[in-house]
Amino acid sequence: MLRFLVRRTFGALVILLIISAFTFVLFYVAPRDPARAACGKICTPETLALVKHNLGIADPVPVQYWHWLVGVFAGRDYHSFGHCPAPCLGYSFTNQEPVLGTILSDFPTTISLSVGSAAVFVVFGVGAGMLAAVKQGRMLDKVASSASLIGSSLQIYIVGVVAVYYLTDQWHLLSRPQYVPITQDPAAWFRGLLLPWIVLAIIFTANYTRMARSQLVETLSEDYVRTARAKGLSRRTVFFRFAWRGAMGPIVTIFGLDIGYLLGGAIITEQVFSLHGIGALSIKAVQNNDLPLLLGVVLVAATAIVVFNIIVDAVYALIDPRVRLA
Repeated sequence: MLRFLVRRTFGALVILLIISAFTFVLFYVAPRDPARAACGKICTPETLALVKHNLGIADPVPVQYWHWLVGVFAGRDYHSFGHCPAPCLGYSFTNQEPVLGTILSDFPTTISLSVGSAAVFVVFGVGAGMLAAVKQGRMLDKVASSASLIGSSLQIYIVGVVAVYYLTDQWHLLSRPQYVPITQDPAAWFRGLLLPWIVLAIIFTANYTRMARSQLVETLSEDYVRTARAKGLSRRTVFFRFAWRGAMGPIVTIFGLDIGYLLGGAIITEQVFSLHGIGALSIKAVQNNDLPLLLGVVLVAATAIVVFNIIVDAVYALIDPRVRLA
C-alpha cells in the first residue's frame, strides 16, 4: 500500500506540473496583454516596460514559469511586494493581493457547498438505489428508476434558477442562497446553503440511484452471495456484509470524481446561486486576464481531483477484499 501511495503521489505531481505548464503557455496565446490593460489609456513604452517589470512578466515565458514554479516550493522575492513565502502562487495582476490568500478566503464557500451537497446526494442516492435493488421489479423499483432518469436529464442552470425563483422569491420557503461562515453563525450557514444542497442533490442523486441499483442487482446474483444464502445467513447479513461491499467500488469511483469536481469549483453552480467560491474566482481571473490567479485556481482544482482519485484507489482495497494494490 505504501509503495502504491508513493508511486501515485509522484504521478500526481507530474500531472499537476503538466497542467500548470499548459495553463501558463495557453495564457500567452490569448490576444489580451495584461500589462497594457494595467497601464491605462495613456501608456508610453517606458511605462509599459515598468508595468511589465512590476508584474513579473518582462522575462521570457520559460523563465517566468521557472520563477513561478520555484516560488511554489521555495518562495519568491518580488521587487514590489518583497518576499513571498512558500507555497507562493504569486500576486494577482488586478488587485495586487497574494493569490494564495485570495483563494483561501473563497475556498470555505466551495468546501461548504461541496461537502454539504455530497452528504445529501450520497445518502439519498445510494439509499434509493439499495431499496430499488431489494424491491427489484416492484412498484418502488419502477418509481426510483423513473425518477433517476428524470433527475439525470435535468441541468443545474435550469433547476437552480427555477428553485430560486419559486422557493425563495415567490413562496418564501427557503432563505436566498448566501454564504455565512459556520464559525460565525451555524444556523445562518445552514439556511444559506440549504437550497444549493437540495438542487445539487436532485441533479447528482439520480446517478447514484442508478449506479447503486445496477451494481447491487448484479452483485446479488454472484456465486459468493448465493453461497452465503445457502449457508443459512440472514438476508440482512448477506446484503450488508457481502453484496453491499462488493457493489460499492464503482460508486466510490464516481463519488471521488464528483467531490473533486465540486471542490475544484463548480462554476455554473456558484454563478446560479451567486456564491463567490473558487468557480466564481476562476471566471474573474479569465475576464481580467490575471495569470497568477488563474494558475492558482487551476492548481487547486487539479489538486482536488487528483487527490480524491488517489483516495478512491486506496479505498478500493478496504471495501473489496478482491482488490489488491500492486
